[in-house]
Amino acid sequence: MPVKIADNLPAVQTLTQENIFVITESRASHQDIRPLRIGIMNLMPDKISTETQLLRVIGNTPLQVEVVLLQPASHTSRHTPFEHLSAFYRTFEEVKDEKFDGLVITGAPVEEMNFEQTDYWTELQTVMDWADHHVFSILYICWAAQAGLYHHFGIPKYSLPEKMFGVFPHTVSKPNVPLLRGFDDIFWAPHSRHTEVRREDIEKVEDLTILAESQEAGVYIVASNNGRHIFVTGHAEYDPDTLKNEYLRDLDKGLCMHPPKNYFIDNDPEKPPLVTWRSHANLLYNNWLNYYVYQETPFDLAQID
Repeated sequence: MPVKIADNLPAVQTLTQENIFVITESRASHQDIRPLRIGIMNLMPDKISTETQLLRVIGNTPLQVEVVLLQPASHTSRHTPFEHLSAFYRTFEEVKDEKFDGLVITGAPVEEMNFEQTDYWTELQTVMDWADHHVFSILYICWAAQAGLYHHFGIPKYSLPEKMFGVFPHTVSKPNVPLLRGFDDIFWAPHSRHTEVRREDIEKVEDLTILAESQEAGVYIVASNNGRHIFVTGHAEYDPDTLKNEYLRDLDKGLCMHPPKNYFIDNDPEKPPLVTWRSHANLLYNNWLNYYVYQETPFDLAQID
């Protein structure tokens, strides 16, 4: 089944060319079906790239999904055209009386700051509290995973001696969990961050379970025991060239950067990237939408609490 998005969103053409099944709002209006309502709180500077990445993995599922793009009102985006934001994005104030089957909160390049120093921290706290009563399951990505663990459970983040940057092997820590159904014994996922959360802090919280981790990259997936909060510290949704673009961007800034690990063929930045995470990225989002949203959420969204 397709992902339902606005007729003129730039991602429509991109995803159609990639053979991802999308359906425009005008076409969906003629179908008698209730799609899953999934909000995406997009905190990334380049919102068009991020929304396309997420729509790609959300759209590669057997479920029809209606996506609502959200942005914080307390922050002015400088890397996405105002016309795009005005046409396709809504703020929390505009949706606070609505309910959603699921919500994705993206990462943000503010991880080296204290949470309270970000200009939209108060608004994001309000959104996370609101989601407990208006959203059935919330998926937090990278910085948002750290922010969610800190806000809900008081789990701190720690600075790393160098950026965790590359594609790393992971193992399943908790077998027979629906979110990881179909995962291989070893699977790969991208990371790009300067901070981390630690196993010993998470294990002190009875309501949390570590589902997957990496010997080098650390904790990867954490879930609340009721499945309504899923924290993913990496970027399964990344495009093949995202890490390359970040690497070149940092080099242009004069930063001393090592190439992303396990990413370029033969670890040679002059060679193209080798994609090793795409299948598990699709499986992760498919499992979340199916087992944690579609199979559990009430048909009448008004019953969510």
